Amino acid sequence: MPFLTLDNKGLAASLFLALGLLALGGSLSLLFVLLMLYFLALSAAVTWIGIDKKKAMGLYQPTRGMYNVMANGAGPLIMAAAFFVSGYLGSAPMMTLSAVGFIASVAAITADKFGSELGVLDGMPRMIFTLRKVKRGVSGGVTWLGLAAGLLGSALIALAAFAFVGSWKIGGPYVFLAVLLSGFIGTLVDSVLGYYEERGIGNKYTSNFVCSVAGAAASVLILLLIGMH
Repeated sequence: MPFLTLDNKGLAASLFLALGLLALGGSLSLLFVLLMLYFLALSAAVTWIGIDKKKAMGLYQPTRGMYNVMANGAGPLIMAAAFFVSGYLGSAPMMTLSAVGFIASVAAITADKFGSELGVLDGMPRMIFTLRKVKRGVSGGVTWLGLAAGLLGSALIALAAFAFVGSWKIGGPYVFLAVLLSGFIGTLVDSVLGYYEERGIGNKYTSNFVCSVAGAAASVLILLLIGMH
């Protein structure tokens, strides 16, 4: 029986991911695990929204497996490892950047999930580069609803992290904005890669992984540019 859309192998992979985050997260291990669990719950919620319409279009995917977990969880796990190494080296700036990078990575995969699951409920999508109309579910296709949903997904992660750490000791409201923008950037990168998926370059797993890494990288770059580190 699936757990929040995860099949048995997906659930097992998630448990290993959680153990890795607990081992690497140090003082933020609880935040790291709770954010991933929150992502999983949000993903299940948007999967179930419009379920009848998705089934009619042949776009309903009831469960996710091990490869989905690996593709979405690898980016956050990398940032957790960076946080661990930063702590070992005693570098507070690196710890800040890697912690925010972790949150932004989760924001990116959440934004992508919201955009893909809710975007198909809108009108005909357009290919991100050519703006030509494509069928619903085609990789690289975007809709206004999907873009707005992606921004919402990113915001929900940023807000949850803000609530968890209270006053944002690691950067204040600028960090919130960095996470919000970085999550959205991540899902745009995923859509760009989707364009190439349709041309035989990469697949949804590689796109999801790069999306998560792009979100983390964007947040680090934003914080460095504004001098918050």
